[in-house]
Amino acid sequence: MNSSISRTGTLAFRAALGLAVGSLFAETALAQRFDPPPLPSESSSEHHPGKVVWVELVTPDLAAAERFYSGLFGWTFRDLSNARASYAVASLDGEAIAGLVEHALPADERRQPAWLTFIAVRDVDATERAALAQGGAVVVQPRTYPSRGRQAVFSDPQGAVFAVLASRTGDPPDYLAPPGAWIWSTVLARDADTDAGFYQKVFGYDVFDLEGEDGREHAILSTDNYARAGVNTLPADSARRHPHWINFVRVPDATAAADKAVALGGRVLVAPRVDRHGGKLAVLADPSGAPIGVMEWTLSDSKEEPK
Repeated sequence: MNSSISRTGTLAFRAALGLAVGSLFAETALAQRFDPPPLPSESSSEHHPGKVVWVELVTPDLAAAERFYSGLFGWTFRDLSNARASYAVASLDGEAIAGLVEHALPADERRQPAWLTFIAVRDVDATERAALAQGGAVVVQPRTYPSRGRQAVFSDPQGAVFAVLASRTGDPPDYLAPPGAWIWSTVLARDADTDAGFYQKVFGYDVFDLEGEDGREHAILSTDNYARAGVNTLPADSARRHPHWINFVRVPDATAAADKAVALGGRVLVAPRVDRHGGKLAVLADPSGAPIGVMEWTLSDSKEEPK
């Protein structure tokens, strides 16, 4: 696999991205002296390397984010703020599904609030070495948290920022997410083929190339016979958009979710459209500008890896 981005261009792009996105995570209390909560509500012996196991929102207004996501998905929130951090855990039907951390953004800085995707690993330091060997970069150095485990934040060679986590209490089990919970994650890249190769080498994914409906490259990343995430090529008109991960919440009706997001003060970034599996998806922005996807998923849809 040959990268379409030169090393000089990649370094310059990553530097710009670090100011725009990566430094957000480097500056938050989670990267400093705050002990985030463990993942599952009960300790588990399950481990699913390569699975997206957690997501965390960095937002300039925690209260506004809670109002938006409560109204949109029915999430409830538990405040864990202390003198070091303003932090809340979002739950659905009593199960913790996301973290939200408040981080002020000066008006003159060009940085966008964002959701951070956490991928399960067994060994964070070994993953760091693998990511660096494949052209990735460290955004937040590996750190061990007493309650959660060891985690770090990296960027892939094209600049998409993601986190890895070796959970102290095990990983959440594989099951079909209910409406209001995370159902899918995708990394949007300049070159999907090359980026899929990076994640394959770092996480040991099986990679399945699928023909895109619009002619763009599309790949599925899989472990344990379970589709974990997708890699898509950014649209041709995305010259100002940087490569990034985006996470999707399952909803019964993507069009209704988009309308509700607007009523709650959000925006529609990608209008609802039919996806390859037959249901609709849309990409929204919360009131602070953080992108989030919504996706319909029927009981007949499968997350088994492609054959």
